Amino acid sequence: MMTGSTIVYTLRTCNACRQLREDWSNEGILYEERQVDDNQVWLDEARKLGDQVPIIVYSDGRVEVGYKNMIS
Repeated sequence: MMTGSTIVYTLRTCNACRQLREDWSNEGILYEERQVDDNQVWLDEARKLGDQVPIIVYSDGRVEVGYKNMIS
């Protein structure tokens, strides 16, 4: 899903990422997903923020690693 000022770095094989996508879709939360397994630039960006996904970067600059106590 694109649009919104929140960016979420994900991997295809990440269960926490799948749960986040499902929950946020159901809640109508807009975000830009950046699958790091598709793009080296996004992978490099994500590595600067954390070493596990999902990595959520909110519009206010706050960074959160993981989702509902799940990480991959």
